[in-house]
Amino acid sequence: MLSVGTILKRERERKGLLLSDIEKQIKVREKYLKAIEDENWNYFSSKIYITGILSNYSKVLNLDQKKVLAFFRRDYEKKEEVKFNRKVQSGYLNSETKIFFKIGLIILTLFFISYFIFQLKIYFSPPSFTLIKPTVSNFTIEKNIKITGKTDRDTSVTIAGERIYQNKEGIFTYEYSINEGENKLIINLIGANGKKSTVEKTFYKKTP
Repeated sequence: MLSVGTILKRERERKGLLLSDIEKQIKVREKYLKAIEDENWNYFSSKIYITGILSNYSKVLNLDQKKVLAFFRRDYEKKEEVKFNRKVQSGYLNSETKIFFKIGLIILTLFFISYFIFQLKIYFSPPSFTLIKPTVSNFTIEKNIKITGKTDRDTSVTIAGERIYQNKEGIFTYEYSINEGENKLIINLIGANGKKSTVEKTFYKKTP
């Protein structure tokens, strides 16, 4: 099967021209012209550069540029396909690369699964709550106690019908009046996901 390099070389020799003669006419160094005839495409940094040389080379030899370029594209693309397939096959044949690839893929998959499960847990879980103060539940002389709690920043907090606002850390305070005996404090929470939670704290007051 004829190739672009063979076509150019045969026509050049038929016309009795040397590579140096072609060099003078199209201003391309002889070593590049030889690489063209030998179809040593790795010698060039760009496919566009090759097609430019082929066009000028064809003109000098009075060859049909379109046909010459068609031969080139056929041979060049076939070479690129073989080169690509070899790279892929060599990658599969490399056991260490295959093992590292599998391990990396497993780690990445586990990471995404864990992250997905974590996000689902957050989405479906009711808002959390931590009572910071008071740390005791029994009182004697106090009329009011300061309630300090912590929840998610985006959670809506309601106590006795009053909306309580927390700071950036999710901490809020509330002045709670206590009477003698048992006092039940009910804190209603609604998370950003719409989930509700009710926290009940009991405080006792006994006069001395």
